[in-house]
Amino acid sequence: MSEPQTLPPLALYIHIPWCIRKCPYCDFNSHAVRGEIPEQQYVKALLADLSAEKNAAQGREISSIFIGGGTPSLFSANAIAEILNGAQQIVPFSSDIEITMEANPGTFERERFAGFKAAGVTRLSIGVQSFNTEHLQLLGRIHSGDEAIKAISAASEIGFAHINIDLMHGLANQSPQQALQDLSTAIALGTDHLSWYQLTIEPNTEFHIRPPTLPDIDSLWDIQQQGQELIASAGFNQYEISAYAKENSQAQHNINYWQFGDYFGIGAGAHGKLSFYEEKTGALEIVRRWKKRSPKAYLESLDPLGGQNIITADELPFEFMMNSLRLTGGTPAEYYSQRTGQPLTSIESQLQAATAKGLLKVGDRITPTRQGSLFLNDLLEYFI
Repeated sequence: MSEPQTLPPLALYIHIPWCIRKCPYCDFNSHAVRGEIPEQQYVKALLADLSAEKNAAQGREISSIFIGGGTPSLFSANAIAEILNGAQQIVPFSSDIEITMEANPGTFERERFAGFKAAGVTRLSIGVQSFNTEHLQLLGRIHSGDEAIKAISAASEIGFAHINIDLMHGLANQSPQQALQDLSTAIALGTDHLSWYQLTIEPNTEFHIRPPTLPDIDSLWDIQQQGQELIASAGFNQYEISAYAKENSQAQHNINYWQFGDYFGIGAGAHGKLSFYEEKTGALEIVRRWKKRSPKAYLESLDPLGGQNIITADELPFEFMMNSLRLTGGTPAEYYSQRTGQPLTSIESQLQAATAKGLLKVGDRITPTRQGSLFLNDLLEYFI
């Protein structure tokens, strides 16, 4: 067992599953709106869901919240306020809590977004994907490049100090120059965070059934190299494989995921991870839970839990490293024993082998080298 018995930080993920139109690349639990969204019914279900989970907080405050989807910005500001106020009555929030909400530029209304800020949202993550009209159409997005720029500018004017722009590259018919132009446009808007990642074709998506022709490997490499140089020159620091932040603007909620922290997951299809110490043995037990995927089943069920499983001792090294090695600056080495319940010496041979291959550095922190970050899948194979 790990000593002392300290539990990791606790966050909250809230899933709002509805969107205006399902994008062809999206493999999230999202459902195109048909008729009216049952907003009030869903708010009540979310709070009942959290109430059922609250004992797992074990005295911890919620350190961060992420409201994702779907398109959460389809909900009214009053509904978001009701969710946040209700959640705080169930499990206390930390005084410096970060509350992020995903927003779609195609649903932007100044008054509504000002209402989100008044409700307690401290950070917006705006799903732009591209500023290029042709590429937006290919991605099935409902907004234009101009609408995205207006939404981001207005969010800044409203007073959101922390805004993430979510961008994809490696799109169909996208040249390196066009990918870099998207980045330049985003940088010029003056936000403090970028999520910039390559389009991947996921199972159970329209793109998987009818795959688009994507840029070749040489073009993808050029985009990646030149894009990272452009982002760095604009004052952003890459702290995770696809995340770039200005000083003091890292996404705390995502860092908690990557450092193998705990989080409640409430809402249709939401996933959570929670740690418990067994009373008799003092052993650390880590449980993953997920909720019913169908919004209808979630709303109509007396028990929203879809299932759960305990992460086995054999699975823990990979589970921990799969998350923590995404961070370019690594993770404190002590977190391994604190958050898995296993001594670091239990994976000493794997750490040594990965270090010998030049993929890892181990000291006070466990940190991927530049080579390790580039070939992360190869690095993770040591811990399977």
